Amino acid sequence: MPETMTDDGARRSDAIAIARVICILGVVYVHAWTGLNGEALNALRGTAQENLRWLLMELFGRSAVPLLGLISGWLVAGSSGTRYWRRHVRRKARTILLPMILWNGIAILLVSSAALTLGLSAPVPRSLWWVVNEMLVLTRNPDINVQMGFLRDLFLCMVAAPLLVRAPGWALGIIALVAAACHVTGLGPPVLMRASILFFFTLGIVARRGAWEGRIIRLPLLLALLPFALLMGAQLYRAIMVGDGEAVLAQRTLDLAVRLSAVVAFWRIAWALARSRARATLLRIEPFVFLLFCAHLILIWLGGPLLGKLTGPLGSPLYPLYLILQPLLVLVAVVALGRILRRVAPRAAALLSGGRL
Repeated sequence: MPETMTDDGARRSDAIAIARVICILGVVYVHAWTGLNGEALNALRGTAQENLRWLLMELFGRSAVPLLGLISGWLVAGSSGTRYWRRHVRRKARTILLPMILWNGIAILLVSSAALTLGLSAPVPRSLWWVVNEMLVLTRNPDINVQMGFLRDLFLCMVAAPLLVRAPGWALGIIALVAAACHVTGLGPPVLMRASILFFFTLGIVARRGAWEGRIIRLPLLLALLPFALLMGAQLYRAIMVGDGEAVLAQRTLDLAVRLSAVVAFWRIAWALARSRARATLLRIEPFVFLLFCAHLILIWLGGPLLGKLTGPLGSPLYPLYLILQPLLVLVAVVALGRILRRVAPRAAALLSGGRL
């Protein structure tokens, strides 16, 4: 029995690492280079390529991200470090907040400089307040590194974690319900950029107490994937037949249901991959995925148009191949960057990766 428990614990640790890899790779699809502005994208709505882009974004990007928040809550619920609030917050500031600020500063320096000197179509500083907001994510998501709202909200959840892990189950239920209601009604900013992050973080604490992860892994794989597949079908039908801006509350409620089913599906997939031939490769990638999360949009801003010259923008014959390969292309660049940093500037590598490299 002790050996079995140890084996399960090791597999669960591997599954968590693998879940991070597949979730963060999926995030790249949300921000993939298209070569078009919003108006041009709307004009292509309903075309095969735009539907492919939407499917990849929803399937691997927005639907996978909630699992990252839930895993964070699950891990913090089992950490003894949360007993000491100052030490806990200091550690999370070093591993979450500081990298967020540094990468936002790098994004302004590189992307805005390219816009001002090379004509890149990208945001440029408009005022001192814009720069402050862009770096610290005080009242809005950044214009360049838009994904950093997740780290900002996750850090706030971590600040509250010592209270949350001590709260009774009924209190956590109320917090989760309020966060879900805020997501559905569009409330949250500027306190939280995405109230759904608090919802899934709190749900992770509840899941730890109820050992939900063990119940999910006992589900047959197809049964775990079925709710996600059905709800994604409903989401796709609504996107094509109804469109955005109609019945917003119903759309956001469906969106939350899709994300919940995605948590079950992706955790079950990660558990299966933890005993597959892909395990070793995925675990080798895992130390670089935080760097991938922080740096991928900078690489897409700067490198997307260059590679896009070979394939053309969305709507071009070769674009679907470029779209599908973008996460892997960005990953190759990030792994190379991480290895170079580790060799020539280990302190910078530690700071920028939150100690993960």
